[in-house]
Parts: sequence; structure tokens; C-alpha cells
Amino acid sequence: MSIAFITHPDCLLHDSGSHHPECPQRLSAIQDHLIETQLWDLLKHYDAPLAEDQAIEAAHGRAHLQRIREAVPQSGLFYLDEDTAMGPDSLRAALRAAGAAVRAVDLVLTGEVQRAFCSVRPPGHHAEHDRAMGFCLFNNIAIGTLHALHAHGLERVAVVDFDVHHGNGTENIFQHDERVLFLSSFQYPFYPFTDINFPAENIIHAPIAAGAGGTEFREALRRRWLPYIDHFKPQLIMVSAGFDGHKEDVMAHLRLDESDYQWITQELVTLAERHAAGRIVSVLEGGYHLPALARSVAAHLRALGGF
Repeated sequence: MSIAFITHPDCLLHDSGSHHPECPQRLSAIQDHLIETQLWDLLKHYDAPLAEDQAIEAAHGRAHLQRIREAVPQSGLFYLDEDTAMGPDSLRAALRAAGAAVRAVDLVLTGEVQRAFCSVRPPGHHAEHDRAMGFCLFNNIAIGTLHALHAHGLERVAVVDFDVHHGNGTENIFQHDERVLFLSSFQYPFYPFTDINFPAENIIHAPIAAGAGGTEFREALRRRWLPYIDHFKPQLIMVSAGFDGHKEDVMAHLRLDESDYQWITQELVTLAERHAAGRIVSVLEGGYHLPALARSVAAHLRALGGF
């Protein structure tokens, strides 16, 4: 099983501010753990390219891209909102993160690899069509998904998001787009305080109460995700892989562990093999307790690759 691991040193240069949880050490912790556990040698390694304007604009429009370009500071930080900052190198990092998703889709859909994981930052799933927020500048998973639809001619893509925070940006971009089934599990009520009664038929919410653990998480996804994906018969599964629901992560209040992330990944692999020739593209979102993040990504990769 060939699994692509896509990243770039530029992603380490994005500066969110001192003591910000979305820090460069996240990517370093993942890499160090993969090397230590010898998973690193089982992966095919690729550099993330810079995303082209056309790919960004497919998800966000030209005006949003221009606003982000104009916000880049010469020095110090520029705050797009109270917790989303940009430094001088943030735009380049964000273009690498989006470019990784595009590259991953190309690798998977041309058959060079069967699955791919993008170890990138800044994350993306809170970025709406015309708004950066929640640590996110561009919506990487949406950019990759639209590339699969437009450049590769796919007709059905499932986008799943198991970050502890609802992927409001991805929902905003794909609401009422019948080519995309968007499924999001998230702690509720919690940031970004989503309306869980959203009426779009292609949007599936699996809200989970604070304090819930693996049993509740798995039951919610068995009931709210798996039958809908099976019925939709996606040609590709895209994963917003956030690991901040881990019990050691203080950014939220779920009680998940690595085995839960391995379980849902295995379930997605089964569905991908049934409907999508096994094709999965996964893009890192949240996860802020560094050891827990590293172990969870490793569990995710083991399930993706059958290692």
C-alpha cells in the first residue's frame, strides 16, 4: 500500500504568535514520532507546491485571496480576528498547505499512490468562502475537493471532518452542492457555535456532548456517518483530520484516544475500498497536545496504510 506524506518546511514559518496553540512544533512532533516509530520509512514523501490562484479562487473567490495578500505584514503580526494572526511568512505557508491538498488529489487520482496525508499548517476547515477565522486562512480540504471535481471530473466526493470543532468553513463552501457530501462530528455546543439544524440535504452533523468518549463517538458515527457515506457512493473520500478531541488535549472536552481515530480511519478505508477504489486524501486540521497529536497521526496513518 503506497501512502503519500506531503509537507513543506515553509509550513513551519507561519507565525500565530507566542504561546499560540497552533504552533510549528505540531509538525515537528509528528515527524519526530513517525521517525522514532519507523513509520516514516513506509511512506512516500513529497514536497507541497504553492497553490495556484485558480485553485484558491475556486473555493474563496478573488477578493478573499487579495485580502489575505494585502494583510501580510512586513514584520510582526497582523490579526484577522482575535485568534487568527498572520506573520510575514504566513501567506507562503498557507499556499503550501492548500497546494498540498491539490497535490494529494493529483497523486491519488492518477494512481501514483492510493492514499495521502498532508502534514501542513495553517489548518483550513474554519475558513469560509470570504472569511478567514479560527486559525485558518484558506480552506485546504475544500480547495482539494474542488480540484478533484473540476480538474479530474469526479461527480461525488465525500468530505468527512472529525476535528473537535465543527468545520463551518467547509460547510459554508459546499452547502447545497450536491456533488459533495459533508459530514462533520464535533463537540456541541462549542466553537464555532454551529446551528445543528442546518437544512441542506448534503450536510450531515454528528454533534457530541462534552465529556463523551470513544463509545459515544463511535456510536454517533455509526449512526450519522457511515450509512450516509455508503448510500452516497463517493468516488473519493477527503478527510479533515483534526485530533483535538483527544482526552489529553485541553482545547476541548472530549475523551477520545488514538484507538478511536484508528477505528474511524479503518471504517473510512472500508467504504473507500467499496466505492472509491480505495482512494482517500487526508489533511491535518487541529490537535494541540503535541505527544497526543503525534500518536494520533501515527494511528491514522497505520489505518490508512494497513501498517
